[in-house]
Amino acid sequence: MQDMTVIEGDLTAPNARFAIVAGRFNSFVVDSLVSGAVGTLKAHGVKPQQIEVVHAPGAWELPLAVQRVLKTRQVDAVIVLGAVIRGGTPHFEFVAGECNSALKNLMLSHDLPIANGVLTVESIEQAIERSGTKMGNKGAEAAMAALEMVNLLTRLETDGEHQA
Repeated sequence: MQDMTVIEGDLTAPNARFAIVAGRFNSFVVDSLVSGAVGTLKAHGVKPQQIEVVHAPGAWELPLAVQRVLKTRQVDAVIVLGAVIRGGTPHFEFVAGECNSALKNLMLSHDLPIANGVLTVESIEQAIERSGTKMGNKGAEAAMAALEMVNLLTRLETDGEHQA
């Protein structure tokens, strides 16, 4: 085990640029997620001019907005925030599932971190709990994941150059 190489990211990316793409639907929850993400990035040394916030109508539109951000902006990571709250119809499954699947596909096809902070919850109470009360702030957690992934991918790239 002593000869093993361990590569991991940390929570510093002082020169990285981040886009936060957030749905406006359920804004009473999503606004808290955005605040949590921005606050976390700033607390870890990211300057305000390195952060761009883009608002889309809702979770269904988030993947297209992310795709356009990836085409038109120079970013190192995207943090996607939204809230899909289950209702009495199957609409929840379609919106939540397709949004998550599309975000994963964009991340892999663009080889760029896309931190998924889109809440998929059973109730308004659960959404509120996850946007800054007893379950933490999932926007802040998504920002932490984005920071770590930017750092990890940079280390993998530079370590790979040394390995070749």
